[in-house]
Amino acid sequence: GVTWVILGHSERREGFDMAGEDSELVAKKTKVAVDAGLKVQFCIGEKKEEREAGITMDVCSSQLAPLAKVLSEEDWAKISIAYEPVWAIGTGLTATPEMAQETHKDVRGWVAENVSAAVAEKVQIQYGGSMKGANVEGLLSQPDIDGGLI
Repeated sequence: GVTWVILGHSERREGFDMAGEDSELVAKKTKVAVDAGLKVQFCIGEKKEEREAGITMDVCSSQLAPLAKVLSEEDWAKISIAYEPVWAIGTGLTATPEMAQETHKDVRGWVAENVSAAVAEKVQIQYGGSMKGANVEGLLSQPDIDGGLI
């Protein structure tokens, strides 16, 4: 049977010519999935203009905050976070390993501050923005990038 579900992907948050799912709805769906015994790949990420404006972490934290409100510390064992910069999905663009590491480190710090240090240490944070053979080694060599959502 199914053991994992992807929630919060940018195409669901905003796409398909619909209003999209806001962060509160994505958090509620995540809680329902966890309570049903599923593991969740929880996607976060910013648009190109948000990256250029220097608000990447503001965007990511606004996507994570509703999740932190609905999950217990035990629930986090069933969560993997995927940082997917929207500007890099299917565009051929990708964050440099240093850019991705900075955001992953900031996300891990946010989890430590807003959930717990223990959860921040254990939670898997994967990179999902146009990872491919040419850049996988550089991305996965970073200390806070735990894998790739490809």
